[in-house]
Amino acid sequence: MLFFILIAVWFMISFGQFSAQDIIQKTIENAGGSKFEDAIIDFTFRGKQYRSERSNGLYRLERRIEKGDDLLHDVLTNNGLSRTVNNCHQQVPDSLVARISDGINSVHYFANLPYGLNAAAVRKKMVGEVTIRGNLYYKMHITFDEEGGGTDFEDEFMYWIHKENYTVDYFAYKYAVNGGGIRFREAYNPRIIEGIRFVDYKNYKTDDISTSLATLDTLFEKNRLQLLSVIALENIYVYMLENQL
Repeated sequence: MLFFILIAVWFMISFGQFSAQDIIQKTIENAGGSKFEDAIIDFTFRGKQYRSERSNGLYRLERRIEKGDDLLHDVLTNNGLSRTVNNCHQQVPDSLVARISDGINSVHYFANLPYGLNAAAVRKKMVGEVTIRGNLYYKMHITFDEEGGGTDFEDEFMYWIHKENYTVDYFAYKYAVNGGGIRFREAYNPRIIEGIRFVDYKNYKTDDISTSLATLDTLFEKNRLQLLSVIALENIYVYMLENQL
């Protein structure tokens, strides 16, 4: 009886919530950890300029877009969204606030992964271990609480974390907006800038939105996912600061 109890305890520790938390925490630390929390990060993505600044729980996420002769500058902070056009304040219609805010937040979120996976609204669950291209991975299911989970709190994620390196080499998500869809991303081109790890992604899709995220690693291994695009960050600059906000 003692033997079976020990086995049950081991299983709970290895695959339970505490284990998931430990793995996520180590992955975040490996990618830069607390450096994310006191840094200014600049990068270009698809011709748009992005900048983030965080300090002591405060954040400022920016996006600059050139449209003809106009320069749109959007700023998302703890206090909400603001926009200027050619340095002149512009009122954003209520109907567009969530859309613009989500667009800004999404790019910064993916650019800074795995930072953010320890937020209070994140629910983590270890679902097993798998082998992808000869490497062992922890397979982590991520969902969000409605409170604090943002407008897309119903989105579902799966992360594949390298068992030895503690890097997010693959992740997938299922989203509901615009009719819904599924994406699977393969990380490549890792680089360390001022102690923070950045990667680019090959972005794959499947047209069958009923596909379980848990099966995407198998479909990827069998080359049954379609390469949709490349997610590449350019001109990355990191400035380590303290108490700037």
